[in-house]
Amino acid sequence: MRVLLAPDCFGGTLSAPEAAGALASGWRSVRPHDALVERPLSDGGPGFLDCLPWTRVAVLVEDPLGRPVLASYLLDGATAYVESAEAAGLHLLAPEDRDPWRATTRGVGLLVAAARGAGATRVVVGLGGSATNDGGRGFLETAGDLAGVELVAATDVTSPLLGEAGASRVFGPQKGASPGQVEELEGRMAAWADELEGRLGASVRDEPGAGAAGGLGFALLALGATRESGAAVVGRAVGLAEAVAGSDLVVTGEGRLDASSFRGKVVQHVAQVAAEAGVPCAAVAGEVLLGRREAAAAGLAETLSLVEEVGRERALGDAAAALAECAALLARRWQ
Repeated sequence: MRVLLAPDCFGGTLSAPEAAGALASGWRSVRPHDALVERPLSDGGPGFLDCLPWTRVAVLVEDPLGRPVLASYLLDGATAYVESAEAAGLHLLAPEDRDPWRATTRGVGLLVAAARGAGATRVVVGLGGSATNDGGRGFLETAGDLAGVELVAATDVTSPLLGEAGASRVFGPQKGASPGQVEELEGRMAAWADELEGRLGASVRDEPGAGAAGGLGFALLALGATRESGAAVVGRAVGLAEAVAGSDLVVTGEGRLDASSFRGKVVQHVAQVAAEAGVPCAAVAGEVLLGRREAAAAGLAETLSLVEEVGRERALGDAAAALAECAALLARRWQ
């Protein structure tokens, strides 16, 4: 049997490569002679660079609060891949330091400028997991001259910049904003949108993805960037479709499988590619909050929950072993 293992990260516990390795370990414990292929994936958020095959180039930039932080980009010929979370990620800040009013995307601009200086004429920016809500203002302050550079905003989020589904009101609370601060952030963002759109002659605040990474998507779109599914960008780079076509079963996964998983995230993309190739797809997740009918309608032949199979304490405290155990269970069911 040929099995493709193509998970996303399990947020806070396992990176995507670690998750793929745990799935492989568990599967081999039951079916050691099966041919396994590991293709860890990302939707553009934290771990974006981990899933791409090119060598990292390290750069000293700024974190969301302006402190020095070592970040990286990847260079593939004239195309650079930048993970915004490496410089502006929420994981870079202790909980008590989270402040979306102060946090800035200046570090992301420095990363792009470094890639541009290395000869990149196309820059793919993975968006997600940010601590920021500056609408990309900091990015524009440090990115330098991007004339002649093709920009791609890689994200799973289709949020507009403003409004009830926008950057401030949806993601502000996750970044430390109180209800009152959320409204202040919304007002500041609206003023910034007026300023930048007026300056560039753009009208992109309502475009899908403008609200990604605290509005960094808005700045990129205002500069003329195209938006692409982060999962699709990574999938193309690692030959996902070809790997699926050569498999008898595809196993994907993520930390929490719910309705939002099918709004552009990795699980949806993998299930769609598998369906197009006529290959069954199963998903293993930390938690599964979908019914069987919903999962089947989304293209998943089976789902397994770590919490249900091994308990919440083990699922969180020893995620790799828990995931391997669930992979072994799945392997027995697919004999």
